[in-house]
Formats: sequence, structure tokens, C-alpha cells
Amino acid sequence: MKENIHPKYQKVAFHDTSIDKYFIVGSTLQTSKTVELDGEIYPYYSIEVSSESHPYYTGKQSIKTQDGRVAKFNNRFGKLKSKGSK
Repeated sequence: MKENIHPKYQKVAFHDTSIDKYFIVGSTLQTSKTVELDGEIYPYYSIEVSSESHPYYTGKQSIKTQDGRVAKFNNRFGKLKSKGSK
């Protein structure tokens, strides 16, 4: 393996500004800002959305379900089956 070609890998504090929560993750991100958390100083990077605040991951996103071909078929012809079995 060649030396001095890889970026520096370090722990970085990501700040989700929408919910004011910090995540400490290993990254090669280089930033000039720092923040002190739990008595240690980490490089600081702010983000607007993370898995803690994104509506899809928190379960707050509503997904519209559209009827596909099978559902349309069952809506049309499922009624005939129930009438014939009586």
C-alpha cells in the first residue's frame, strides 16, 4: 500500500440543525470548524437533514398507495366471485 495518499480518517461531529442533535461518525471530511462534545474536540459539520429528522425514517411521511393492475382486477372481478359463491 502506498503511503501518504489516503485522506486522514477521524471522528467528526455532524450537527443536525433541524432537531439540534449531534452525531459522532468516523469520516475523512476535512473542516476548519471544531466543537467540544463530551470533553473532546471534534471537527464540526452542520447538516440540515439526517436519519433522525427525515420524515421517511421517522415514520411521519405519508405514502400514497396507488392501485395497480392486480388491485384493479380484484376490484372489478372480485365482486363476481362473491356473487357466484352464494
